[in-house]
Amino acid sequence: MDLSALKEIFENYLHQQIDHKQPVNLYRPIQYTLENGGKRIRPILVLLAAKSFGVDLEKALPAAAAIEIFHNFTLLHDDIMDDAPLRRGKPTVHQKWDENTAILSGDTMLILAYKMLEAYEGVTYKQLNMLLNKTAVEVCEGQQMDMDFEERDFVPIDEYIEMIRLKTAVLLGAALKFGGIIAQVPPKQLSAISRFGEKLGLAFQIQDDYLDSFGDMTSFGKRIGGDILDRKKTFLYLTALSAASPDDRQKLLNLYSQKSPDNQNLIAEVMAIFKKYAIDKVAQKAIETYTGEALEALEKTGLTDGQKDFWSGFATELMNRAV
Repeated sequence: MDLSALKEIFENYLHQQIDHKQPVNLYRPIQYTLENGGKRIRPILVLLAAKSFGVDLEKALPAAAAIEIFHNFTLLHDDIMDDAPLRRGKPTVHQKWDENTAILSGDTMLILAYKMLEAYEGVTYKQLNMLLNKTAVEVCEGQQMDMDFEERDFVPIDEYIEMIRLKTAVLLGAALKFGGIIAQVPPKQLSAISRFGEKLGLAFQIQDDYLDSFGDMTSFGKRIGGDILDRKKTFLYLTALSAASPDDRQKLLNLYSQKSPDNQNLIAEVMAIFKKYAIDKVAQKAIETYTGEALEALEKTGLTDGQKDFWSGFATELMNRAV
């Protein structure tokens, strides 16, 4: 099925679930959050996985909505913690309304995500609920690790990978596993499709890190170097710290300790170090490695050759994106 058509089906379903609810001051911020665009990658993964394993799309829509509502709940609360002014080019909920409203609406979104799973019964409901529980805790663990990293000058790459696995990748794995659970496929296939999603999620996040520094601003859709200005400890920054000479390492640490909020010279100097040590090539190699591991897992999913070809193409297209 065409992905744009699949997205439209999901958008219509999601709109029906969140429309015309009271009290307005609780539900309007939720509608605002959920209707504020986004690629809908996670719910589309649920639907595509269910379809690949032979399940009618209608049966998978509540699980897809649960994943998307949960994901946007995490973004809403992340924005509060980061005091972020914008999300997808629009004012964040705590800026448009207030912090208390954002907290309460976010809490409600978390509960709504679980309520969506009430569309299922028996073993299917139990497995979906248990998986969402496990994934939700892991996402919170990843968020705490990310916050802890802000207080450290250096973070080993393996710790960074574990952080993005928890904060980002496990939710992609869960989305695919949701589709498999609804189809009631055997445990080995569930494990394989989940691993495919997790490895793809790792590649996806490193690709984001790469594009923020080496992407094209026109196609990327946001300012290049934003992670540098925010002093984020990305894969590129941490790899550069490990690869750099003692002098360049200290220079990089000094640059990231600066407090200027918008310094083009800062971006230029950090990028010069990235380029000196070919950090872009290291990132591209990591993206290829994790994508390759995802495709290895795909071979163990029990899907037909045609279905595996589709998923392989999907992964390749995702990793070749410019935005």
